[in-house]
Amino acid sequence: MRYLGIDYGYPRMPELDRGFIPMGAWMRAYEAEATKPVRIAVEASNGRVVTRDTALIQDGAHEQADFRYLERMVKFLLWSVGGCRVTICGADALAERLKREYAPSGARAFDAGFMDDVFECGFSVSACQDSAFPAACGEAVSIGGNTSGCRIGFDAGGSDRKVSAVIDGETVYSEEVVWHPKTQSDPNYHYEEIVRAFQTAAEQMPRVDAIGVSSAGVFVGNSPMVSSLFLKVPRSERPFVKDIYNAAARAVGNPPIAVANDGDVTALAGAMELNAGCVMGLAMGTSEAVGYVNADGNILGWFNELAFAPVDLSEDAAIDEWSGDRGVGCKYFSQDAVIKLAPAAGITLSDSLTPAEKLKEVQKLLEAGIVAAEGIYRSIGVYLAHVLELYDQFYDIRHLLLLGRVVSGKGGFLIETACRETLASDYPALAEKVELILPDEASRRVGQSVAAASLPRA
Repeated sequence: MRYLGIDYGYPRMPELDRGFIPMGAWMRAYEAEATKPVRIAVEASNGRVVTRDTALIQDGAHEQADFRYLERMVKFLLWSVGGCRVTICGADALAERLKREYAPSGARAFDAGFMDDVFECGFSVSACQDSAFPAACGEAVSIGGNTSGCRIGFDAGGSDRKVSAVIDGETVYSEEVVWHPKTQSDPNYHYEEIVRAFQTAAEQMPRVDAIGVSSAGVFVGNSPMVSSLFLKVPRSERPFVKDIYNAAARAVGNPPIAVANDGDVTALAGAMELNAGCVMGLAMGTSEAVGYVNADGNILGWFNELAFAPVDLSEDAAIDEWSGDRGVGCKYFSQDAVIKLAPAAGITLSDSLTPAEKLKEVQKLLEAGIVAAEGIYRSIGVYLAHVLELYDQFYDIRHLLLLGRVVSGKGGFLIETACRETLASDYPALAEKVELILPDEASRRVGQSVAAASLPRA
């Protein structure tokens, strides 16, 4: 198969999406023909710089492929690492074109605006000479895996909050309380609920040495910069929200506190249970949520917002309504993927149903033995194998935890089976390397707040 003049072989295709162009396979084929060195740096406002050395063809006959490769590479780095400044060395003309893409009127204006909102330092794309290329910095900073002492672990979910008191890695108390953060506009509601949880756990221990928080959202340090939990809180209260977890820690004696994205903490919980590193957790629910723990069993503090990272290069790929981009992860690894594939399977879902209800309808058909529904989950499994080839180019993956409503029941088995088959046929080395795991719900719920407790160093 060919795309933009690059032959990327004959990968196994999802049975319900024959137009799918796996970005990972295409990138490997492109890179095999590329000889002109190019360097990319993604810098965050905290001084962290992540760099990637790659190459472009740049022979005059592959201009479209050159730009497509560079543009998709930069976008993937932005949503995996997170940053507000992109610097490119070795491709000045393409960097200038990319700068226009990320301008307020450009195709990637959403991405630029999101990064600016998170890091609050403006967003820029620029070219530079090799002598001015930023050096990698901050990649070794990591959190997680600390168990000594008396610790509080807090898991801030959208419908319930869980807290655990943990002494030397052993849970001595835990509770789960219903709350409604997504509908509350008063930031004091959030603050008081968080403090109450901290205090409840603190009362079960002789002292509090550290607090770890698992929370939905994107964080810079301990500050929630974008989080659905504070959806209704007015923008004018942003300073209060940015300090909310630190302020709650001060209310219980001001011990060290560390906050991490719930996807990362899910991966950390899996790593602690497996006693292994290089663990990625991929949750297929309302959207795609991803977390990663490195070889040392630590969280790196990257974005890991792969719901917005590209996976499919097809010009006809589904459009993400929020970002306006085509072929990004949320349309392949969430309830949206099931809904998207349903018509191709001959399944009609009523427009009156919510996305969650549509997923449930397909799951009912699957459990009832309707063969058409099986193709949806097999197709997602094929997507997953191809995307593992892509993700493994940025993360060293040894264990993949498959989570979320989409993989519950029979659907999870079909996804896992199709993924294994595709890995074996198309990526045998990856099939040998990566262990696929479908954890049970009970172990996930117990482990989350306990893993959160291990985030800070006491």
